[in-house]
Amino acid sequence: MLSPPVDHPLSQPMQIILVSASYGIWAGMLGYTGMLWKKENTPIYFIIVLAVAFGGLFEPLYDEATMLYFYSPGIWSLFSSFDIPQPIWVYSGYVTLYASVAVFLVRAIPKGLSRLDLFKWAGLELLTSCAFEMIRINGGAYEYWGPHVFRIFNYPLCIGILEATQVICFSVTAAHLQTRAVGVKPLLGLFVLFPATFFLANLGAGAPMIITLHATNPTPALVTAGSLLTICFALSLIWGVSYILPPDGQIALSVGDTPYKPNGSQYSNDLENGN
Repeated sequence: MLSPPVDHPLSQPMQIILVSASYGIWAGMLGYTGMLWKKENTPIYFIIVLAVAFGGLFEPLYDEATMLYFYSPGIWSLFSSFDIPQPIWVYSGYVTLYASVAVFLVRAIPKGLSRLDLFKWAGLELLTSCAFEMIRINGGAYEYWGPHVFRIFNYPLCIGILEATQVICFSVTAAHLQTRAVGVKPLLGLFVLFPATFFLANLGAGAPMIITLHATNPTPALVTAGSLLTICFALSLIWGVSYILPPDGQIALSVGDTPYKPNGSQYSNDLENGN
């Protein structure tokens, strides 16, 4: 039976780099989305950053499923779950890897985004995931220690495809919420939508890979079959989501709704008058 790794000689220096770099990016994203809030009169992008960071609290479920292990000695950990220590840079790392793309994608969708464009954004997130994770893995922060296949510089390509899928699902869902929300309160649902779409993709589309990774006898052929099926599931999910890109404009739920309508949106009485 496989066992998780214990330590890596570069784990402590990488901790310092990851904490300083990722928290710097988090601060920059908060500043940028704060300016967007003032400019566009909507807090959605600011809330996206906070919601994605909050989603990092549920990282242990992902670690257990995908067999990711953070090196323990010298780790700056907030808590442990499933016997896996959770470093403090997980939350800022989520912002760096997921929110940075999601903010720009959610902004792009109302301006008109084709289905092909959505796949291009998925490709961008895939490249970003590969770059960030390869640096962190080979730099000594953690390891996908299970019998993964299709590894590039120790990084399982399936993981990157799933990460791209979950960012696309979250971004399109967030854009739908933006087009329909009246006021600020509905936007707080992003704190639930992010983990929901995160695990929709990673545990849903990723189910064949996860099941074969944790099989009693995970042969290379079995894991390869499960991983290929996961890739098909992930691409199918992006393909399906591309058909439900929200239209431009915002529609109030009823005539009496508060007319909080950023981004050139429509009111229910506009629709009734044919505008």
